[in-house]
Amino acid sequence: MPEDIIKKIETALPEKPGAAPEKEISPEALAERRFEAAPSHPEEIKPAERTGEAVRPAPAPAKTLQQIREEQIDEILADGLEEAFLKMAPKQQMAFKAEGERTAKKINQLLNKARISLKKIVDLIRRWLLLVPGVNKFFLEQEAKIKADRIVKLKR
Repeated sequence: MPEDIIKKIETALPEKPGAAPEKEISPEALAERRFEAAPSHPEEIKPAERTGEAVRPAPAPAKTLQQIREEQIDEILADGLEEAFLKMAPKQQMAFKAEGERTAKKINQLLNKARISLKKIVDLIRRWLLLVPGVNKFFLEQEAKIKADRIVKLKR
């Protein structure tokens, strides 16, 4: 029996080192080898092993118009507030950021309507800006109106 195995190995190996074997493996023989080498339990096989292909990450879902506009609103709201944000305590920063994201979502919902209420948008922004400690009331009002105008331009 060991002699049979040795003969099979010798016939499969090339005669010269680095040379390819003379006979090619047929697709049927290749499939048979894969079948013999396959694990006995299919649940042990990973998806990449089943197909023989590399696992590729799933493509990221395309962003919707709503998501893109919400990101743009968030950028407009954050514009010019970096210095004030960095002066806040970490807990205040988290609260400010969370409220800013909620405000952006609410504004995005208001922009979906056929009739835009600029006053509601200004009120939302003003309430959000009140979270910044030590903000001048007049600055706050002016900044809210400027940001609201820029956001309404997104709709158009």
